[in-house]
Parts: sequence; C-alpha cells; structure tokens
Amino acid sequence: MSKEQYGYHRPVLLTESVDGLNIKPDGIYVDVTFGGGGHSREILSRLGENGKLFAFDQDQDALQNAIDDSRFTLINQNFRHLKRYLRFYGVKEVDGILGDLGVSSHQFDVAERGFSTRFDGELDMRMNKHGEISAFNVVNDYELAELRSVLSLYGELKSAHSMASTIVEARGEKPILNTDDLKLVLSKFLPAHRSAKILAQVYQAIRIEVNQEMDVLKELLEQSIEVLVPGGRLSVISYHSLEDRLVKRFMKNGMFEGEPEKDVFGRFSVPMKQLGKLILPTQEEIQVNNRARSAKLRVAEKL
Repeated sequence: MSKEQYGYHRPVLLTESVDGLNIKPDGIYVDVTFGGGGHSREILSRLGENGKLFAFDQDQDALQNAIDDSRFTLINQNFRHLKRYLRFYGVKEVDGILGDLGVSSHQFDVAERGFSTRFDGELDMRMNKHGEISAFNVVNDYELAELRSVLSLYGELKSAHSMASTIVEARGEKPILNTDDLKLVLSKFLPAHRSAKILAQVYQAIRIEVNQEMDVLKELLEQSIEVLVPGGRLSVISYHSLEDRLVKRFMKNGMFEGEPEKDVFGRFSVPMKQLGKLILPTQEEIQVNNRARSAKLRVAEKL
C-alpha cells in the first residue's frame, strides 16, 4: 500500500475493516472518516457499476483527495450529520458504514495543526478548521475545574488536578500560545522515560474536548441504527479505551451505559449483534505503520 495509492493516510486494518462490511456489488455504503481516501478506494474496488459510496470528512484538506468516480460522493461535514446529509442526497437506508476514528496521518504530520507531540505548532487541534473552540481556548480559557475534568476524563491522567492547577497558574503570567509553551509548563510532569506517553494523553484529552469526539461518536452510533438496513454492517476502528468502550457497549446492547430492560419473560431486545471477536492489527502491519499499534476493530450487524 503506497502513499500514492492511498493519499496522505495509510489505512489501518484496511482489508479487515472492509471485509467486515460484507460488500454487495450494488449496495450503498458510507465511509464516515474519508481522510486520505484509502478505505473508500478499497470499498469502491469491491462495488459494481450500480453501487454507491458516500464519504464524510469535516477537514477541508481531505477534499484534495476526492475520488473521481461517478459512484462516489464526498460530503464536507462532520459525521454527526450522517442521517441529515444522506437524506439530502435522497438516501434513507444504507448497507454498511465504516468509521476509522483515528486522527489522519496528514493532521499529525502538519505542524501548524497542533495535533502532534513531535512538532511545535499553534494550540489548534481542530479537525474542522472553522470550529469555534481550539486547543488555545481549552488551555487558556477553561476554569480550573473544567480543565481538570478534561484531563481526567479524556486523558485518564492521574495528575489531572495538579496539571490543571499548573496550567492555570502559568497562564496567569502570560498566555500559553503554542505546543512548546504547553510542554514547558508541564515539564515537571514529564519524566524522560514517560514523557511521550504522558504528553500523548494530554494532547488526546484536549483534542477530544476541542472536537467533542465522544458526543459525536455517540451520535454516529445511534444514527447508524436508523440508517442501516436489517443485515447492514457497522465496522468501526477505535484507538483508545474511551472510544472502544462506547463502541463495544453500543454493539452489545444498543446503550452506552447500563443494561437494556427485560420483558416479562426475562428477554431483552437489542438492535445489533456483534460479529466475531475484537480484531487487532498484526505485528507486520504495526511494523509498517506504527500508528496501527493501538487500533481495535469491531464489527456488528443490524438485526
């Protein structure tokens, strides 16, 4: 799989995730995370001339990878609007939905987007460049309790309170303008042997907050039930425990918390059934693409 073949994003679990859709040549499918277009190209390669593929991506940079194919439509919107935009195109039901929830390689590799711990860049982290809230706002404007909550819930950081307090104290002297400023402010929490991992957790927490990723994922999963045909497939690749937990619980019982109610006979109805076991990348794939190391694929079918 060459960069030229798949655009700026090397697809993770490419074959496995598309296999999970059980593609029908004349079916209608949705790739809700178009990115560099790798998964979309694989789906198109399995569709016949009457098949259709709709793709979503809120990042304008993804538009440069649009595929010139009459069966393909790229929608420059957040996938939280899945049902709305499918209806705009006259589509009420689809045969499969694929989502790769990771940040694209392009977003990580462009310093000014602020996603990567490797570069100095603006505190941005917006997947949609026109989003109202950026990482700068989270770091410089959030109250102490809000900031602590973000770092604790979304970064699962044990030192969330101390980190938040340190950030609030530092920004009281001068604004924290870029990622290097943030690293310097948090330097006492970054021992050499663990700095990369802790920074990744900090960045993850801020990025999730900026892009409302947990709320958006919940909306996608709920809408998937509404738009999938009976027997339609949902194939989702997640990259951290927060995402995977939501996907796993929803595929198991159609809820994000608790258990479904049972009827008088002790039975309960669920909207989907999980197919197979959790799928992880092979060591060979991880060696070729290090970003695959935390990927988890789950597939379910609408009942």
